[in-house]
Amino acid sequence: MGMNSPKRAQLFAITGITGQVGGVVATQLLAAGQRVRAIVRSAEKGDLWARRGCEVAMAEINDATALQAAFSGADAAFILLPPSFAPTKGFPEVAAMVAALQTALLAARPRRVVCLSTIGAQATEINLLTQLQMMERSLAKLPLSLAFLRAAWFMENAAWDVEPAVQSGVIPSFLQPLDKAFPMVATADIGRVAAELLREEWIGTRVVELEGPRRVTPNDIAATFAKLLGRPVKMEAIARGQWEALFRAQGMADPTPRMRMLDGFNEGWIEFEGGQNGSVKGVVELESVIRELLNRRK
Repeated sequence: MGMNSPKRAQLFAITGITGQVGGVVATQLLAAGQRVRAIVRSAEKGDLWARRGCEVAMAEINDATALQAAFSGADAAFILLPPSFAPTKGFPEVAAMVAALQTALLAARPRRVVCLSTIGAQATEINLLTQLQMMERSLAKLPLSLAFLRAAWFMENAAWDVEPAVQSGVIPSFLQPLDKAFPMVATADIGRVAAELLREEWIGTRVVELEGPRRVTPNDIAATFAKLLGRPVKMEAIARGQWEALFRAQGMADPTPRMRMLDGFNEGWIEFEGGQNGSVKGVVELESVIRELLNRRK
């Protein structure tokens, strides 16, 4: 008896829900009939999700007490550290966030935790992505079922390329050489895989490395813009000697971590631990991402 009784909808606590990836995670779970608790920094940010049927919990990512309340009673939690492109030396802000997360997760004890990490989280050289290595190392010590989803370079970073492509037909590239194929992935694939992981059962810590269906060269990005715009578009490599001045002009006090991250991609030491053969492949193609970015501009 009761063999056909429906499974209880689980409760998923989602941080970063107002961003691209977190939004996809929540949408996927809601579509599957699950319960979602949106963890937001302000009531206004929670309104949209409340209207979509989510519970709303307010918490800053460095507030352990508020986070513990937000995670309490959840079957699974999705962790997304707010990105910092101009961190202080030694990443003290990240250390504080990770410490708060560690305390909150240990107290609330969700059955599963999925953390968005990055390709190259295992790299030994200090760079912008070291922040996520710090998160992995700290949270991996918890006696919980954890999955680190290491995502490739976001295809949506091409948002920066839209204006130059449209205005001048020349896109500046920090990724080089221009014919080198880089691991990239769409946020739709990241969110979908994260939502799938949240619903799986496992014991201990796992690492899942994710990239798109094929690797992408900067020249491929230019060619895709050219195809969609119906006119020539080309990439132009920015000499490394110009990077520091450019980044400082953009307001970065210490551009070194960002420059080292770009070096890591260009030199190949930011790569998946399992290499290209060991990664899970997404389904979303670059062209659909760039089409969407162009449509948003209209």
